[in-house]
Amino acid sequence: MPFCKKFNVEPRSPDAYFTHNFGLHEHTADAQQRLFIKEQYEDMIKRIEAVINKDSVPEELKNQHKGFSEWDSNVTKQNHQPIVQIIIDGRDTNAVDSDGCRLPTLVYMAREKRPDCLHHFKAGAMNALIRVSSEISNSAIILNLDCDMYANNADSIKEALCFFMDEERGHQIAFVQHPQKYNNITKNDLYGNSSPVLNKVELPGVGGYGSALYCGTGCFHRRTSLCGTKYSEEHKGLWNSETRKDDNRTVHELEEASKVLASCGFEKGTQWGKEMGLIYGCPVEDVVTGLAIQCRGWKSVYYNPDNTAFIGVAPPTLDIALVQFTRWSDGMFQIFLSKYCPFIYGHNKIKLGAQMGYCVYLLWAPSSLPLLYYAIALPFSLFQGIPLFPDIRSRWFIPFAYVFVSKNIYSLAEALIFGSTFKAWWNLQRMWVHRRTTSFFFAFIDCIVRQLGLSQTTFTLTAKVVTDDVSKMYQQEIMDFGSTSIMFTVISTLAMLNLFSLIGVVVKVFMGGLECKDMEKLVSQVVLCGLMVTVNGPVYEALFVRKDKGSMPGSVMFKSIVLASLACLIPL
Repeated sequence: MPFCKKFNVEPRSPDAYFTHNFGLHEHTADAQQRLFIKEQYEDMIKRIEAVINKDSVPEELKNQHKGFSEWDSNVTKQNHQPIVQIIIDGRDTNAVDSDGCRLPTLVYMAREKRPDCLHHFKAGAMNALIRVSSEISNSAIILNLDCDMYANNADSIKEALCFFMDEERGHQIAFVQHPQKYNNITKNDLYGNSSPVLNKVELPGVGGYGSALYCGTGCFHRRTSLCGTKYSEEHKGLWNSETRKDDNRTVHELEEASKVLASCGFEKGTQWGKEMGLIYGCPVEDVVTGLAIQCRGWKSVYYNPDNTAFIGVAPPTLDIALVQFTRWSDGMFQIFLSKYCPFIYGHNKIKLGAQMGYCVYLLWAPSSLPLLYYAIALPFSLFQGIPLFPDIRSRWFIPFAYVFVSKNIYSLAEALIFGSTFKAWWNLQRMWVHRRTTSFFFAFIDCIVRQLGLSQTTFTLTAKVVTDDVSKMYQQEIMDFGSTSIMFTVISTLAMLNLFSLIGVVVKVFMGGLECKDMEKLVSQVVLCGLMVTVNGPVYEALFVRKDKGSMPGSVMFKSIVLASLACLIPL
C-alpha cells in the first residue's frame, strides 16, 4: 500500500503491474525500490508454490503465523470449522504502514464446511462474508469481486459513490454494476469473450430501465439492499447510522462472534438464501438476486467508464468457454421456469422493457432449438434435394433474403462501430453457432430434466489456468479442440454433416443429377450450408490438417464421420 501511494501505481495488482516492467530497468532510486518490491512479490509466490508442491505447511512457517494454529491435520477443503482472523485492526492507532499512514481493517475468513451440510457454493460464501463483515465493520457499501479479477482503477469506489450519494436519486440505488472486461483477449477475440456490443448497447439498455443486471463480480452493493430490505424513502441520509464506530470489543471477541455467523448451522430457520443475501438454488445466483432486489423497489445502475474499473481473465480454451456458457444458460433458463420469471415475479414491479431485457438472456437455452434445426434439417434436406425456402424467382424469396442480409449487415456495422475487427465479428458468429448447438442445448436438456425431478442443481467451476502449450495456441489465435468432450463430438458431427451435404449437391450438379430449375429451388440452402461450412473452417482443420495438441482427438473424428454419414444415408 505505501508503495502504491508513493508511486501512484495503476493497476494495483502486482502481477499486472510488474508484467509491464514500469521503469524497472532505470538506474534511479525509484526504480530500485520498484525492483525491490517486485523481488519481494516473486519471493512470496515461490514460498506459496513450495508449500503447495509439498502439500503441507512447514512447522517453522506455522509458528510464524497465528492463523495456522486453527488448521490441524483433520482440516480439508470440504470439512473444517469456521475460521476468522483479523489480520489488521483498523481501529488500532498503531496499525500504520512504513510511512505512518493508517491501514484499513483486513480480515481472513473461511466459513465452516461439513460433508453433511449444503454450502450453496458462491452464494453461500457471499452470504457468510456479508454477515461477518456486518459484525466487524458494517460498512454501508460492499464491493463484490471474483478472485480472478483485479482493480484497474483505484478511483472506482469514488465513482460508484457518486451514484449512491446523489442527492436526488442516490437513495434508490441498490448496486452499481461494472462490465466484465479481460486482460487476455486476443486481437480478434478468438472465443468471443469481450462482447463490446453487449457491454456498450445491450446491458446499458437494460440499465436504462433502472434494472441493470447483477453479474456476480465488479459490483458495488448497498448493504441494506442485500439483506432483504425493501426500498423506502426513509433510506435517505442513513450513511452515518449504518457504520459501526463505537464497538469496543477486543479483536478476539470480534473473531469469536464472527465465527458463529460463518458456521453451517447459523442459517437454519432463517431467511438467508431466500429473502436475505444471495438467493440459493440457482447456478446464476447473481442474476436472480439482482432481479429480486429490483422487485423490492430498488434501482440499479450499469456503469461502463472509459478507464476500466476491473479486469479479469477470459476462458483461454474452447472447452472452458463452452462449459461456462452451459452453466450460465442453464441457470438463467432455470430462473425463467421458476417463480422468479420476470413476467410473473416482476409484474408491476419492474418495467416491461426490463422484463424483456432479462429474458434476452434467460432464454438462451431454448434458443438452441431453432439453430439446431437449421444445422441439421438444412443440410439433410439439401442432400435429399428437398427445398425449404421459396424459389429465388419467387417474390416470397425477398423477405427471406431481406431479413438475412439486413440482420448480418446491422450486426457487422454495430460491431465495427464499437471497436471490433471484421475477424472478431466473424469469430463471434462462429462462437454463437458453437454455443447454441452445444452449451445452450445441453443446458436446455439439463434444466428440463431437473424440472421433472430427475436430477439436482450442480455447480461447475471453470478453471482459467492452462498449460504453456494451450496458452501459446490461444495467443496465436488457434482454436483448441484437444478434448474428448461430447460438445466437440456435436460440433464436429454438425460440421461434417454440412460438408457432406454441400459436397453431395456439387457432385450431383456436375454429374447432371440436378436440373437448373431444381437448383434454383435449393439456392438458399446451398448458401446457408456454405456459410456453415465456412464458419466451421477451424473444425475441419482440427479434424484433418493439424497434428498438434489442439487437434481433434481421433475418437471424436471417428464418431463424427460415422454419425454424419449415417444421417446422410437415411432415406425420406
